[in-house]
Amino acid sequence: MQFSFDPAVIALILLATALYVRAVRVLRRRGYDVPPAQQAAWHAGVAVTAVALLSPVDPLSEELLIAHMGQHLLIADLSAPLLLVGIRSPVYAFVLPRPALVPLARRRRLRALFRLLRRPLVAIPVWVLILYGWHFGFAFEAAVRNGFVHAFQHQTLVLGAVLVWWSVIEPRRRRLPGDLWKVPYLVGARLAGMFLGMAFILLRSPAYPDLYGRTAPEHGLSAMTDQQVAGGMMLALDLVVMLFAVAFFFYRSAQDHDRADRAQPVAG
Repeated sequence: MQFSFDPAVIALILLATALYVRAVRVLRRRGYDVPPAQQAAWHAGVAVTAVALLSPVDPLSEELLIAHMGQHLLIADLSAPLLLVGIRSPVYAFVLPRPALVPLARRRRLRALFRLLRRPLVAIPVWVLILYGWHFGFAFEAAVRNGFVHAFQHQTLVLGAVLVWWSVIEPRRRRLPGDLWKVPYLVGARLAGMFLGMAFILLRSPAYPDLYGRTAPEHGLSAMTDQQVAGGMMLALDLVVMLFAVAFFFYRSAQDHDRADRAQPVAG
């Protein structure tokens, strides 16, 4: 098996880990211990990213649609929400050193743009545009054949996933509230990926014959089988994420309701 040793990716992984460890230590000196589960979420998100970009999945993405789809699912559907859980308040305010954080915080137009893009009714259309746009033949082929375009593809997919998950995870709050409006919102976001996965399964001809028509048989798969399995992966993971998130928010909503009831004074 061939691993990828992209120095830029390795540097990014190490930097993300170092900045987070530093933030945890700074907060501990200030009297706040970041919960172990929150720290585990961040490191799991970084590990998932490393698997997607440094393991044999990366070189195989040029030969199998299964591997390419696996990369996208790992970094967008799994890594992005884990990283957002990891930087929940107050960690997000300490991840970047102050000399880097203050100038960024003063960019009012940039902050306003991000606030606009992460609104639920904006985030989902942006996510759909990114997700479907990259799966048009010309865009997908450009990403596979050009390393810079491939890196840009990954960056935009992560950005789109972060925008969708931001309103759900609410990293500025220490406890994730169980707002039930998040259930239909998540269902809508996940359905976009499920429809795309279903399309890969139902298509009667390869979507990218010039890319995987020759290389897939070298791995013992026909181009159609490769495509259908990739579509099934997308469909299955989106379904699992959706069901888990729906169950979680119903459970958290019940917890919040019980807490509110206990906080109310007893009449009489």
